Amino acid sequence: MTQGELFCVSCGNPPPLTEERLCESCFRARNHLSEFPERIQQTRCPKCEMFLIDGRFGRMNHDELMQHRAMEALTVHPDADNLDLKLHAELIDDRTSRLTIEIKGYIQEFEFEDQHEALLQTSNGVCQTCTRKAGAYFEAVMQLRSAGRRLEDDEVKELRMSLDEMLANSPEDPMFFITKEGPVTGGWDLQLGSKAMARMWGRKLVNAHGGQTKETSTTVGHKDGVDITRLTLLYRKPAYGMGDVIKFRKRFWRVDSWQKDGPILLAMDRYERTGATWRDLEKCIVMSQQKDHYVVDILRRDDSAVEILDPNDFSVRTLSSAYDIGTDDTKVRICLIEGEWTCMPRTRGEQGGNGDGN
Repeated sequence: MTQGELFCVSCGNPPPLTEERLCESCFRARNHLSEFPERIQQTRCPKCEMFLIDGRFGRMNHDELMQHRAMEALTVHPDADNLDLKLHAELIDDRTSRLTIEIKGYIQEFEFEDQHEALLQTSNGVCQTCTRKAGAYFEAVMQLRSAGRRLEDDEVKELRMSLDEMLANSPEDPMFFITKEGPVTGGWDLQLGSKAMARMWGRKLVNAHGGQTKETSTTVGHKDGVDITRLTLLYRKPAYGMGDVIKFRKRFWRVDSWQKDGPILLAMDRYERTGATWRDLEKCIVMSQQKDHYVVDILRRDDSAVEILDPNDFSVRTLSSAYDIGTDDTKVRICLIEGEWTCMPRTRGEQGGNGDGN
């Protein structure tokens, strides 16, 4: 070696050298492409089987969870690039998996290749949601009622099923749970784990069935100087449903559609639609529910009447034709009003067919 020539600062070897003036052998001895522990620990709730992921309990399928745990534990040299990683996960038993990682990459101009193996072990840890469920925790009370009458069993069942549908179609939230539910005088009460869950369900009930919601809050404690409140949300379903025939201001109407402030009504005797508020219809009389309606064939017709078979005794009946029946219609919707069969106009949900819409 002559004076002035470059050399490795660690062993004295001549070039080629890295930016740190190290030969390849010394550079490899001082740098590692990756590090990976021999054991990795994760937490799973034994009740709901959710995993603790990034500080919160949630769900992942097995492959995604294995990849997440591997990336969480793997440490890569900050100057590495052109990385190529392969992961293999082997399930040993319910609590243990074996993770094998092969990783290739470059640090400066040198290629590195590592292979690691680790055991992923699962321990129990009850999540906050299951802890709250076990302690009968709830943030909101949902009350299902009807205006001026008791809710019928089939109505309660329909409203309750809408909650299951909402939960099935919503992003999973650990606070969306039911602590307690059951019948009460006139309706059904539920204790829910989340205020947001109660409000979301209330909006869906109003959109689907009409009616109103009313919220009240009660202070149940204090924590860190902040009041802890519990929400009571009352949903009051109208006594009438979509498509029902009601008596309002001495005339017969069909419930055509819902609005925020009340339903749109379709007149039975002439083409007319009008809006009404929930308060306007508090004392209306339900003359016929849609579930009691019949869709029957038109036997004969003229400009003002149609002949149909009576669904009860199959005798021929002549009814005044509904104003929206066209020459191409072959069926008509009928109902009993004050003991007489009546031909009904179609609501918006029944438009475009032969009167046989639901």
